[in-house]
Amino acid sequence: MEDLMINVITGASAGIGEAAAVELARRGRQVVLVGRNTARLTHVAERVRAVSGAVPDTLTCDYTSLEDVRRLAAELASRYERIDVLVNNAGVMTTRRSLTGDGHETMIQVNHLAPFLLTNLLLERVTGRVITTSSRAGRTGRLDPADLNRDRRRWSGWLQYGDSKQANALFTVELARRLSGTGVTATCFHPGVIKTEFAPKTFMMWMVKNVPGMGRSAEEGASTLVHLATHPDGAAHPGRYFADGAPAAVPRGMTDPDLARALWDASAEAVA
Repeated sequence: MEDLMINVITGASAGIGEAAAVELARRGRQVVLVGRNTARLTHVAERVRAVSGAVPDTLTCDYTSLEDVRRLAAELASRYERIDVLVNNAGVMTTRRSLTGDGHETMIQVNHLAPFLLTNLLLERVTGRVITTSSRAGRTGRLDPADLNRDRRRWSGWLQYGDSKQANALFTVELARRLSGTGVTATCFHPGVIKTEFAPKTFMMWMVKNVPGMGRSAEEGASTLVHLATHPDGAAHPGRYFADGAPAAVPRGMTDPDLARALWDASAEAVA
C-alpha cells in the first residue's frame, strides 16, 4: 500500500489548525499534530482517530522558546524521513507587549521567527509544500527588518500583529524563490476572521464571536489551508498569498522581493 502523505500541522490544538487536521485526516492524510497544550492535542487526536481510524502523533512545543523549536525540529526529523506538507499555523495576538526569553517581542517570535526557524531546520525533510497562515492584517504591516521588535517605533498589539503577518507573506515570497527548481513550493493564506479563542481579550474578537454574521467557523477558515495542502494550486503558485481558495492581490509591502530578502537575513541573524 502506498504510504500516506505526512502533514505536520503546528497550532493544531484548536481553531483552524484543529479543523484542518481533522479534514486532512478524513481525506486520507497522515497528520502530525503540534501544539502547546497536551490535553487539547489529545482531544484533537481523538477527533482525528474518529474520522480516520488512526491515532496521530502529537508533539508539544512552546514557540516562545527557540530552543524548544529546535527540539521539535530534531524530534520531527528523527521520526520522519520525509514531510510532504509542513503547515506553519501556530500564532498569537496580544495587546500586552512582552519579550520572550530569547529577547524578541512575543508576537514577532511566535508568528514569524519560530516558524522561520522550524522550516529552515526541516527543509531537508520537506518534499512537497510549505503552507503558512498569514492574514489580511498583513496589509497594515510596516515591517522594518532592522527593528522587528518595534523598539524604536510606536508599539501597539495590532500594529505588531500586522507586522508579523506581513512577515509571513514576505517569508513565503523569499522561501519560494530559494526553493525554485527543487519541487518544493511555498504559499501562504488568509483564513478569514474566525470565531475562535484567538485574541480573546480584544474588543474586535469579542464582536466577531458575539455579533451575528461577523465571523467564520474554524472549518470555513481552514478550507483554504486544506485546499493548498491537497489541490494542484498549492504547487502551481509558489510565493503567492491565497484567500477564499484562490490567489489574491496584496500590497507591495507583502510581495516586495528586496524587503523579503532583507527580512530573511534579519530573521536568520535573530534565530542564530
